[in-house]
Amino acid sequence: MQPISAVDAVSPAIERTKRFLFRPFKWSTFLKLGLVAIITEGVGRNFRSSTSHAGQAAGHGPAATSPFHTPGAGWPFHLTPQSVVVIAAAVLLTFVIAIFIFYLVTRLRFAYFNCLIHNTKEIGPGWRLYSEQASRFFWLNIVVGICFMLLLVVVALPFAAGFWRVFHESQQGGHFDVWLFVPLVLPLIPVLILLALAGLLTDLILRDLLMPHFALDNATAGEAWRQVRARIKAEQRQFLVYAILRIILPAVASIGLFIVMLLPGLMLAGSLAAVEWGMHSMIANATGASWLVGIALEVFSA
Repeated sequence: MQPISAVDAVSPAIERTKRFLFRPFKWSTFLKLGLVAIITEGVGRNFRSSTSHAGQAAGHGPAATSPFHTPGAGWPFHLTPQSVVVIAAAVLLTFVIAIFIFYLVTRLRFAYFNCLIHNTKEIGPGWRLYSEQASRFFWLNIVVGICFMLLLVVVALPFAAGFWRVFHESQQGGHFDVWLFVPLVLPLIPVLILLALAGLLTDLILRDLLMPHFALDNATAGEAWRQVRARIKAEQRQFLVYAILRIILPAVASIGLFIVMLLPGLMLAGSLAAVEWGMHSMIANATGASWLVGIALEVFSA
């Protein structure tokens, strides 16, 4: 196969995507592969905490609205032993669930890769074929993630004393003074930017460069890294161009999709608001069965 540059690969990739998804076009296939692509790219995997609702449920009486807030205090982080146990259990449960979901996503990523390289639209064969490779790649990601977390701890250590001092003073004062944190946060900004770039680069190397060697060559982590490192060293400029395109093109596509969907989204939101207002007006003075039906329709539409 004739090697081509990252820039030259954009047009053939777009053309191949057209053939793969739209010739012939089937809604079921398009939605299935589109959903798999969204999941494997990591969109929508935000694990949000619901501690505020849990805090309200654990309150005793009108003054204790949260286990993290003692009555009469303006600072919200007066932790009780019960709240520490709740937080630790929630963090542990979230961590276990996140690890399990990440494993499933890794398996799905290999299955989707099988679809792309063999021009097939079935997820099952790749899911079964690359089970061992996906498991090894999953554990590699776990090890890399632990190393990255240790790096974050090392970087944060010089700033920890200052944050702890401000935190302790805020607890004693009974209120949160944001201006005390500003001088501590400002020096962290360039450090956080560098860490974010390092994370993006690490993710790119893992998913785009190492994973194909796991799948196609059944390589170990060491073998895959040696091949990738040799390739990067031989074509540093092309790798830099690819990395830039890999970050910029999805961002441009997201902006374009947002612009395209903005007007239909506003129209849909306006239509739903009009329907909701109409239903509310209809049942405002209704009674009996009409009122019950109207309430059911309003709840359903909401």
